[in-house]
Amino acid sequence: MQILGLAKRLMPVSDATMSLWIVATLFAASVQALRFLLQKRLAMSGLTPAAATFARFVHAPFVIAAGLAIWLGVSGQTLPAIGTGFWPYAVAGAISQILATICVVALFARRNFAVGIAFSKITVLFTVAAGFIVLGETVTWADLLAMGVGLIGVLILSVPVTGGWQVFNRASALGLASGVFFSISAVGYRGASLLIESDAPVLRAAVTLGLATLVQAVLLGAWLAARDRAGLIAVVRRWRATALIGATSMAGSLGWFTAYTLQTAAYVNAVGQVELILSMVISWTVLGERFSRRELLAITLVGVSVIGLVLLQA
Repeated sequence: MQILGLAKRLMPVSDATMSLWIVATLFAASVQALRFLLQKRLAMSGLTPAAATFARFVHAPFVIAAGLAIWLGVSGQTLPAIGTGFWPYAVAGAISQILATICVVALFARRNFAVGIAFSKITVLFTVAAGFIVLGETVTWADLLAMGVGLIGVLILSVPVTGGWQVFNRASALGLASGVFFSISAVGYRGASLLIESDAPVLRAAVTLGLATLVQAVLLGAWLAARDRAGLIAVVRRWRATALIGATSMAGSLGWFTAYTLQTAAYVNAVGQVELILSMVISWTVLGERFSRRELLAITLVGVSVIGLVLLQA
């Protein structure tokens, strides 16, 4: 009930808030595309998907804690209280994000960069359902139509250029799993951030992000120590590369958390599909990959979906 009451007070959003969540989402999507590129290259160098994922979280808690301390010192504010029920949402979001990232990194070994990102975008419809069931959030039929157009584009892009229209295989299973886990993560983080007792969205996002990444670093680090010690050592030795991944991860996560705090997870993830277009640009210019007409059609559908959702929120 506490979650539902807080969510209702935050909706609908003002014009200024709407602009902020869109900017935060676009920033997060851009940084996330760069971070996935860095993780793909790290995984191609021999690291396991779990170790490449750990590189994302290992540095983040310390940097976030330092930044938060500076913010509080300059602003004169104190750490906000954490409401009852915060930890189940935060831990569920943290674990789901770990699993989702592992799935995407594993998918990079089977498909090209852009297709790996495309699969994860199934998150949108899963998030609609999860947000409705868990947080009591709603979307209109027009919103669902726009999201559906984007999903069709994602599914078309996910189909291999050769081999007909067969979608269901090991790669699609990894992609589908990443979408499910990312949607659970999004709803979990929004639920957690709504239980931080502060009127400052960025402060709520930073506190939630700091605690969530601490959970992720501890859990995944312990797992690697027990099951993949060589991968753990490799992450430590390649500290320059992993530090850059950690920095992009922290910046992106702060953007996502801020957006989730200001707007429902379904809308944030829908606008975040611009990451797919960015991943196509990276594939073309950085990795030298080329695309078919089918894939270009899919990009157009995703673009229409994102623009439609932004206009519906205006």
